[in-house]
Amino acid sequence: MTERTPPRRVVVIGAGPAAHRLADAIRTRDAHGRIRLWVIGEEEHLPYDRVALSRRFLGGDDLTLDASVWEHEAITLLRGERAVAVDRVARTVTTDAGRRLPYDDVVFATGSRAPVPDIPGAEHAHVYRTIADVEDLAAEVRLLAAVLGRPPRTVVAGGGLLGLEAAGGLAELGADSAIVHSGGWLMSAQLDEGAGQALGRLISARGITMHLGTRPREIRTTEGAVSAVKLTNGQTVPADLIVFAIGIAARDELASAAAIETAPRGGIVVDEECRASDPRVWAIGEVASVGGRCVGLVAPANAMAEVVADRLLGGAAVFTTVDDATKLKLAGVEVASFGDAMGTSEGALEVVYADPARGMYQKIVVSDDARTLLGGVFVGDAAPYLTLRPMLGRELGSEPAAYLSASGAEPAGADELPDDALLCSCNNVTVGAVRKAVHGHDGQEACHTVPELKACTRAGLQCGSCVPLVKKTLEQELAKAGLTVSHALCEHFAHSRQELFELIRILGISSWDDTLARFGTGRGCDICKPAVASILASQHDGYVLDDGRGALQDTNDRALANMQRDGSYSVVPRIPGGEITPEKLGVIARVATEFGLYTKITGGQRIDMFGARLDQLPDIWAQLVEAGFESGQAYGKSLRNVKSCVGSTWCRFGVQDSVGMAIRLELRYRGLRAPHKFKVGVSGCARECAEARGKDVGVIATDAGWNLYVGGNGGFQPTHAQLLASDLDDDTLIRFIDRYLMYYIRTADRLQRTARWMEELDGGLDHVRAVVVDDSLGLGAELESAMARHVEHYEDEWAATLRDPERLKRFRSFLNAPGDAAPGIPRVSERGQQRPATAAELREGKVMLAGARIPVRGDGDD
Repeated sequence: MTERTPPRRVVVIGAGPAAHRLADAIRTRDAHGRIRLWVIGEEEHLPYDRVALSRRFLGGDDLTLDASVWEHEAITLLRGERAVAVDRVARTVTTDAGRRLPYDDVVFATGSRAPVPDIPGAEHAHVYRTIADVEDLAAEVRLLAAVLGRPPRTVVAGGGLLGLEAAGGLAELGADSAIVHSGGWLMSAQLDEGAGQALGRLISARGITMHLGTRPREIRTTEGAVSAVKLTNGQTVPADLIVFAIGIAARDELASAAAIETAPRGGIVVDEECRASDPRVWAIGEVASVGGRCVGLVAPANAMAEVVADRLLGGAAVFTTVDDATKLKLAGVEVASFGDAMGTSEGALEVVYADPARGMYQKIVVSDDARTLLGGVFVGDAAPYLTLRPMLGRELGSEPAAYLSASGAEPAGADELPDDALLCSCNNVTVGAVRKAVHGHDGQEACHTVPELKACTRAGLQCGSCVPLVKKTLEQELAKAGLTVSHALCEHFAHSRQELFELIRILGISSWDDTLARFGTGRGCDICKPAVASILASQHDGYVLDDGRGALQDTNDRALANMQRDGSYSVVPRIPGGEITPEKLGVIARVATEFGLYTKITGGQRIDMFGARLDQLPDIWAQLVEAGFESGQAYGKSLRNVKSCVGSTWCRFGVQDSVGMAIRLELRYRGLRAPHKFKVGVSGCARECAEARGKDVGVIATDAGWNLYVGGNGGFQPTHAQLLASDLDDDTLIRFIDRYLMYYIRTADRLQRTARWMEELDGGLDHVRAVVVDDSLGLGAELESAMARHVEHYEDEWAATLRDPERLKRFRSFLNAPGDAAPGIPRVSERGQQRPATAAELREGKVMLAGARIPVRGDGDD
């Protein structure tokens, strides 16, 4: 009987994403227990997703990577311990806890640190690298806001990916944020000048100031607190807090102390096996120097981890190339680049679409014959990235310009991608691997849902940007096989929106928690939360943000206002049918003048006032509500407006009272939540001055009554409404509109406009006519009753907000904001006056500080 070979002892120094990936790969592949793994991590947190670090600015999002890895009997994670010495002769790793771990192989996964330049005042700088860094920054911003009684001024040094994330996160917390960047444009390492300039315009529109082509020279302080930053161009920028995010510096000091070869610019030198100068030493992730440079991206780190796992288990894998594709979405600004984004390849051609007014820039780089894709860069609209990224180095199936969505093109679909195209670069998953998983192969069960595919193939488990393409591939393969395509709302709900609507209605569910407990899994996401919030709002009376529904909403719904590009808000009072008295016009003029707001008459016959701060909204609406105005719901997925001409009241061609009907419809459907925003138009004659056929519901007067049109709208695919019924009297018209809207709300998918909903219905317009006009499903009375309940219980949201002090707390941008009594903040008497406590005084007590803004996912008003 042969004696069993003892397992190979492998010690991993560092417990970041790369170490997690290595441990997971060994757990998955080592079926015979050939490796015993120890992972040493100095942070108390379980290994977490650093790509999503910015989400911690706005709350306690759990970024933990799959924790089941650490439950494996052959893997031990040591948290809160730091490796302090590596003895290559004795082959041991010693930690600061006095633990000495023997090894057969040691893997450095120590990552990188955020460098701070050696300038005067550097000891006062913060960095942006870990969860602790983000939590410290958030606490500091809130503390400064409380002490100063104003938004703190923050300066971020670094205009790359990390710098933009940090500046955006600080701005979301309510700080005045600025960026200092040594390059001539933002993200100068990844973007060309055109893209960088476009990105700069978008970032500037978010209220973030930029100082380009310069660096911090000195951090100045007053009485021990940061007061300004002196730049190399001689400019002095006022600041209360400064953050450095100027790149990465490999944490190779432990390896260097152990006489392991390091690169001149930092990092442990490794070969194609990820092996260091000592054959028993390996390095992965940001600490590994490949070809003289370290790369701070997740895809190459994962690839290195897979190579080392394979080698430790006797394989022959090699690390070949560094995939430096990047994708960023910051406060609604999309940026992506891949391949030869700068167009430096010999003979490279650049196909560019640029729209400076929209902050839009899209470029595809192709070979000199305009056939082979070499790279691309996208700012403002990164939709083509998803399908073009897997096509890198391949021949395009169409003219390059056809892939530029900003110019009106439709991106290529997943069915056009070859099997060996890389779908998920983070985890090196091909389109073919996903297709095989859908059908089942090598004895594996078929995967027919996105969660199953993610678990089976690992596609979409890291940054998540490829999930839409995973879902599209799944649906196409199921359709090809003649199988039922899942219409799950998202990975947390197996039901479609329509199914979820009916379940909530039948069971009388009124809260997110109950919905999730009965029908969902996990914690929800930015797909299912707003969808469930909309379903609950459309079925239950009451204030739209009460009973825990506020946390589900998008920013615009939470603020009861529409956030603009610069972070301010717009105010849109409802003006039913466009009819307004001179007295009410005077109120709008007075409010706009008092608060310094820009005014504009919108395409929907309303007056929009721009530039209000969050904390000003209650004061503005107090005057408007007193004058008889109510919310125009410019922020919600609901009725926006009912547009009308002057009709028979004034026009010599008018045959019906279009103004009166428009007012009647707007007052009936105001505040009605739906899968998407919808608009109504009423024209007093066939001349169609209200453009009713361009609306979701269009009403056009005839000599005999009203013609009803449905399913028209603008958006990316403008559609004319179709005639549903002719020559209707007033009551029949309203009854049919009631049925149509409630049937749409019950059966449409999330964010699906009426035109697309009707296109996807089996039978299209004929089916809608059968249900609405002929009552073929016997739902007519039920749909009318549901609308009647909405009309009966409607209450203006801003009037309800102003009556309730608790609801008004949502509109404090920071504690001690103007007008706040700021309970709980210590105040100190000084010469008979009150002043806010200093930072030192505050730290001696416990203070509850205000919350933050949430990233925008809404759309415009009219």
